[in-house]
Amino acid sequence: MTDVPSMRGAEVGRRIGVGLMYGLWKPRVLGSWRVPAAGPVILAVNHSHNIDGPMVMGVAPRPTHFLIKKEAFVGPLDPFLTGIGQVKVDRHSTDRTAIARALGVLEQGGVLGIFPEGTRGEGDFASIRAGLAYFAVRSGAPIVPVAVLGSSGRPGRLIKALPPLRSRVDVVFGDPFDAGDGSGRRTRKALDEATARIQKQRTAHLENARRLTGR
Repeated sequence: MTDVPSMRGAEVGRRIGVGLMYGLWKPRVLGSWRVPAAGPVILAVNHSHNIDGPMVMGVAPRPTHFLIKKEAFVGPLDPFLTGIGQVKVDRHSTDRTAIARALGVLEQGGVLGIFPEGTRGEGDFASIRAGLAYFAVRSGAPIVPVAVLGSSGRPGRLIKALPPLRSRVDVVFGDPFDAGDGSGRRTRKALDEATARIQKQRTAHLENARRLTGR
């Protein structure tokens, strides 16, 4: 039986994230009330910078289990990330263990965080992977699109790989929506349709988030 990531660990991770993100930057959080207070939820986050995941973990209203590439689980980070309830995933194969753990999070009514682009990019949702549609259709969990803006602008003076310390980073949560058509079908056609639905919703959310924040 596959171990389900620890929800208590994710709460510890959230508290660490709160301290770090608010200590190092100035997060401005919009729409966090849109995240359902209970039950399974998928946060679909644009990924343009290394801090996007920790930032969402720190500002989300509920503890979040992110699917994170296995390459990040190196040295002491391996037991740490596992301990705070994060899910290691091999992006280059069908990682059945990661899939089972992610579905386990949703089955227990938890929050699963996914970067649909798979890798850091322009953060514009231009490329989207079928994984998000699969988890949404399979679990029936609503998707909340999340836009992180301001993390990929000018580099910091002290650490080039990070945004300038004490700079503002906007995190905008969108309205939850269902990716499936309500039939529960998981055929290739159903997943393709769900992927198109997700793409449309997330693109609209990013445009709205940019309008709201002036980014």
